[in-house]
Amino acid sequence: MAGEIPDLIAEVRTGTGKGAARQARREGNVPGIVYGGGAEPLAININYYSLLKRLKAGRFLQTLFNLKVEGHEDVRVICRGVQRDVVKDLPTHVDLMRIRRTTRINLFIHVTFVNHEKAPGLKKGGTVTIVRPEVELEVTAGDIPDHITVDLTGREIGDVIHIGDIELPSGAKPTITRNFVIANIAAPSGLRSAEDEAEEEAEEA
Repeated sequence: MAGEIPDLIAEVRTGTGKGAARQARREGNVPGIVYGGGAEPLAININYYSLLKRLKAGRFLQTLFNLKVEGHEDVRVICRGVQRDVVKDLPTHVDLMRIRRTTRINLFIHVTFVNHEKAPGLKKGGTVTIVRPEVELEVTAGDIPDHITVDLTGREIGDVIHIGDIELPSGAKPTITRNFVIANIAAPSGLRSAEDEAEEEAEEA
């Protein structure tokens, strides 16, 4: 199941070179180039404030976009570089690469937890402590999952859930090789306090 791919709106930039780029910036745009995918490079402009909003949202370089340019077919792209002003740290140029459906890319995928009612540890008052609400996976551009699922069935207080415990969508694999933690079932706060007190008394004795 493919996740929702956000649109990135741009327009064709007429002219090339530093003069055209400066003109684009004066008009409130950030110049860019789209390349790859077996097609000719395309010079574009992206609205400055729209791009800045995307950048501030985070993970711009790890997000797959649906590029919409009037007069051209929509194409999936991923950012391969953002040049910034050395003083103001604001975007001055963007490099986008066209992505084929078979291309392997790294993206952050949301983690969803199910079957809370079937976890004995939660029935006893425990809580799910989420360590990674998103996981970076290597996936195929044409088959991006919108989430991965953690089944809490049978989970007890103290259980730790690792990436290796999760059945990942076909073709997806973690970008990190170690078996990292996704979440754990923590004891109720009252129970934790009692355990801490007992440990302190034992240490004092």
